[in-house]
Amino acid sequence: MTKMKALVCRECGKEYPTKAIHVCEMCFGPLEVKYNYEEIKKNISRKKIQDGPLSIWRYADLLPVEGPTFLGPHAGMTPLVRAKNLGAYLGLDELYIKNDTVNHPTLSFKDRVVAVAITRARELGFETIACASTGNLANSVAAHAAAAGMRAYVFIPGDLEAAKVLGNLIYKPNVVEVEGNYDDVNRLCSEIAGEYAWAFVNINVRPYYAEGSKTLAYETVEQLGWRTPDQVVIPMASGSLLTKIWKGLHEMKTLGLVDDVRTRINGAQAEGCSPISTAFKAGRDFFKPVKPKTIAKSLAIGNPADGYYALKATAESKGSMDMVSDGEVVEGIKLLAQTEGIFAETAGGVTIGVLQKLVKQGTIKKGDVTVAYITGNGLKTQEAVIDAVGKPHRIQPSLASFEKTFKMGKNGGGDA
Repeated sequence: MTKMKALVCRECGKEYPTKAIHVCEMCFGPLEVKYNYEEIKKNISRKKIQDGPLSIWRYADLLPVEGPTFLGPHAGMTPLVRAKNLGAYLGLDELYIKNDTVNHPTLSFKDRVVAVAITRARELGFETIACASTGNLANSVAAHAAAAGMRAYVFIPGDLEAAKVLGNLIYKPNVVEVEGNYDDVNRLCSEIAGEYAWAFVNINVRPYYAEGSKTLAYETVEQLGWRTPDQVVIPMASGSLLTKIWKGLHEMKTLGLVDDVRTRINGAQAEGCSPISTAFKAGRDFFKPVKPKTIAKSLAIGNPADGYYALKATAESKGSMDMVSDGEVVEGIKLLAQTEGIFAETAGGVTIGVLQKLVKQGTIKKGDVTVAYITGNGLKTQEAVIDAVGKPHRIQPSLASFEKTFKMGKNGGGDA
């Protein structure tokens, strides 16, 4: 029996075959993969996972692909860093950073979801892969398509960071800049997806693509010694990442890989695009779309597809949500870099900024085992911090100039 039973509507429960469809024809609700957990449970164990490849594919039994050929063989198994310095600064005894700034091949968590999506797209017979993207997804689709020998079209907003634009062009996909924000890009791609037989990873193959995010939960559990954390802080754009981490933690319990799920799910957004967090703080179970205006462009989705489900998951876990200003985003990036040596993009600054707020509010407590998800590399968003990090010390090529600049004493040591 196959591990995938069907695609199921998250609203009305109607089931569909596991093809390239993403919307219920009855109620227009989103579809997601329904698994045969009893069948999976017969074939999975901690030992089998630990003996598997050092990538997301060690969890292949829990992903919506048939196998045995998996594309994107290097994604995942990124470090879970014990953040002692940052923890001491914030007053947390057991803080961890899940560091996807070093994910392969394009230095963001999107390598996980794209590896799953492109594998499933190939299984379904597609030859062209495409996406609507705020940046990181486009980079990953372009790279994976190049490695797989598939045609690629990536659609991006016209104001994307230069490094992310370059991160598309280098792989030579068809890069399409759209005059507008991400929501404009997504609407256009939905129209194109209806006309062409392409695999749009976050449209018609979205039910499979989104499942790749669960691997962050699986890895966290395994790297913590097969236990779930007390608290997690997750950046939100569409809200999908948060919902899938919550789903992945519960799958671990369903399959007997952990005893319980004690985790509180906390969502993080930038003030300039915070429809989900704003709704949460107002006590609403629905959000109002907004027009994004933030330096955290990778999170700039004003009409988040999974916003309702992110609110639901956070409420179920008794978690929280908050948002930070652009200035706090920059300070969060600097704080993580200067305490743990991890250079995150703006989404990481959002995560650290909200983490700091939740600690100050008492929502996250000193003894909580806490994991902050850092989803992309700072080299992609250098513009955000270029004016906030100072300048190099410029000296003459002489010992005297060096000692004068740094006010060196006889025993060495000094600061400019």
